[in-house]
Amino acid sequence: MSRRKPAQPVALAFEHATLRIPLVDILPLREVSRAVRKSAKYAQIVASIAEVGIIEPPVVVRDHLKASKFHLLDGHLRIDVLRERQESEVVCLVATEDEAFTYNRRISRLAMIQEHKMILNAVKKGVSEERLARALNVNVALIRKKRNLLSGICPEVADLLRDKHVPLNTFKELRKLKPMRQIAAAEMMVAMNRYSTNYAISIVAGTREDQFVEGKRKPARGLTEAQAALMERESADLDREFRLIEQSFGADHLDLVLATGYISSLLANARVVRYLAQHHHSLLSEFQKITDLSNAA
Repeated sequence: MSRRKPAQPVALAFEHATLRIPLVDILPLREVSRAVRKSAKYAQIVASIAEVGIIEPPVVVRDHLKASKFHLLDGHLRIDVLRERQESEVVCLVATEDEAFTYNRRISRLAMIQEHKMILNAVKKGVSEERLARALNVNVALIRKKRNLLSGICPEVADLLRDKHVPLNTFKELRKLKPMRQIAAAEMMVAMNRYSTNYAISIVAGTREDQFVEGKRKPARGLTEAQAALMERESADLDREFRLIEQSFGADHLDLVLATGYISSLLANARVVRYLAQHHHSLLSEFQKITDLSNAA
């Protein structure tokens, strides 16, 4: 009987505890320009820090040569504002690896769900909705909508959309659907990289009657019952086609990469190119288009 290998422990992205660090020991990876300091976003951060302080800690990584120094991975504007305010220290998250390049590529700091979590965190600390509204320069009604963003949204959908730029009203449309249909809708959005409210409305309009939360089904504006039924059938067909494409995409992509590599090797042979030019000029032209597209990608 073969012995199973013990599972490898998952490396933590951050140290267990936050750390209060003097600002003089935090080394930014880029400078904040004068133009950025004049921007509306910078002014909003200034107002937010003045009103409620730092809600989301900056992210740093320890310097490999000098243990008392830290490199700033995320939060350059917040740190700059604190320095302008002549603060002396700040509480930071300490990353375990230097991901200066990949950190900000993988995580969108302004995603709607992340903003929702920041608001919940601030409310939990005792910050009133009115203070948050003043800090973010929005009305209280919008703060409440963002606070209740995930009400009626299943956890799987929240996870799928956690770092996406999804409008508030897209979540409003998703709430009309039962969890399994919500998940299918979110997967379609991610696959198509489309999160607009109009796209969500089109998915909802093509949803079967039994996939709606009770009392949430509304007749599509401007459509007859027959047209709505046709849209539902077409949406179901699109879902099935999407699943089939998703299942075969990996194999098809591998075949395409291998075929493109083979064609590239053929065109690297001068004798082959000369033969194709003399006897199959149109084929040579198509092969060159394929390799040009591959090189551009």
